[in-house]
Amino acid sequence: MALTGILNHLPSPASILAPLHILAYSALLGTELYQSFIMTKIAHQALPRSAFTTLQKRIFPIYFRIQSLLLIVTAITYPSRGPLSLFQQKQDWIPWLVAGLTASLNLFIYGPRTRQIMIDRIHQETIDGRKHADLEGTTPDMLRLNRAFSGAHAMSIHLNIITIGATLWYGWRLASKLKFDST
Repeated sequence: MALTGILNHLPSPASILAPLHILAYSALLGTELYQSFIMTKIAHQALPRSAFTTLQKRIFPIYFRIQSLLLIVTAITYPSRGPLSLFQQKQDWIPWLVAGLTASLNLFIYGPRTRQIMIDRIHQETIDGRKHADLEGTTPDMLRLNRAFSGAHAMSIHLNIITIGATLWYGWRLASKLKFDST
């Protein structure tokens, strides 16, 4: 009898989804903005180039995994029935499709490609006996790696910005649904 009384006072799973959804979305947006615009800028200004490169090649794979995980958690917690509810309105699932696609491209293709080219350039620097940014005497192999890095890195940056834009787009939709009592 006492257990039944306790169970009757527990919140329903549907009533838990909305707060979890807001928290997951907030963590997603906060992570994206902090890593992309604050942490990277501070590290770039404060660290020597080699330390910055070492940090970035370790941080961004983790960032892309966390970003993708938070996108999934946010979609799963969409009120009132998770992803089933999310797909009922086109204006809600389109930003998720965009964010999921661009985050996946960074997680599985452009993030790893950029990281590998960074490592390849370090090895090429050892072979050439000069830094990748040295303008005089750059070898054809280093020129090729520099071009490849520039393209992969630019694509990764643009995909990340598109993911953040889609996250903000969804956030605008989410905020427009909030209702506050005036009492």
